Amino acid sequence: MRIRILALLAATTALLAATAACGTSSAGGSTDEITPVSVTIDGVGAVETDKALAAKVPADVRGRGAVTVATNAPYQPFIDFKVEGRTDEFVGLDHDLFQAASARLGLKATFTQQPFDGLVPGLQAAKYDAIAGGITDKKERQQVATFVDYSASGTGFLVAAGNPLGVKTVADLCGRTVAVQKASNQAKNLAAYATQSCAGRPLQVKEYPENPQAVQALIAGNVQVVAATRVNLVDTVGELAGKAELVADPSSPNGWLASPNGFGFLKAQKELAEAYRAAVQSLIDDGTYGKILARWKQTPIAVEKATIDQAID
Repeated sequence: MRIRILALLAATTALLAATAACGTSSAGGSTDEITPVSVTIDGVGAVETDKALAAKVPADVRGRGAVTVATNAPYQPFIDFKVEGRTDEFVGLDHDLFQAASARLGLKATFTQQPFDGLVPGLQAAKYDAIAGGITDKKERQQVATFVDYSASGTGFLVAAGNPLGVKTVADLCGRTVAVQKASNQAKNLAAYATQSCAGRPLQVKEYPENPQAVQALIAGNVQVVAATRVNLVDTVGELAGKAELVADPSSPNGWLASPNGFGFLKAQKELAEAYRAAVQSLIDDGTYGKILARWKQTPIAVEKATIDQAID
């Protein structure tokens, strides 16, 4: 789950028009109409359809037997390209979990790469059924989307090896130059923090198109800190032995401003979101969820209950 800000570009009237145009279809119906789906998650095993859960899927989606999911890779460990140079095959925690939940509902899920700042506008225009890829559930985003919250995480801080500046908490970023991903939650929150808490010690936020470019800026000495989803940085720091380290803040073990992460569905498709919430909960209950998180070394972000729209801000 990454914490990135999603552009909310449309006016309220446009949102209402898109919502009305999309419509909803009632769930329910005979389980005899459901075609079972099975997927095998590497390192986890097979996930099968539960027909009682599949009956919760709106009839139009159940009739298609498939959903489309927009994402923006790379953002390890949540989403990445399976093969470097190809943008039509994906791997990652969100990919595994969404595929597993879809199979539990008798659906096949197809992921497609989209520009990050186009994810919500595309969802609003009903170009796809869902968005995924380490996305934080925010109240602002709920103007457009309904979120199925499946984990919780916050912002972590990556610094040069040895932490020569002694960064321990967000307060230590005042007077520093911090790299973030463009349009990310970190960009918004740090800008607000700088205004409120760094008087006389300017905190300069530099935005980069993708998180790996922000990390490279740190390695090159162009910035002093990288701010990104903490669990995302756990994998990053493992690849940078001797070059960078992750700040450990005992007061915020899951990161600064830890918030729920979720799969986003159009607000007009609340029944579909509820079906996915129930599917994720079933994966939590039978242990599949825990295995998926463990595979991607993300057990600390686990939750006991899948929820809907539980943003904290």
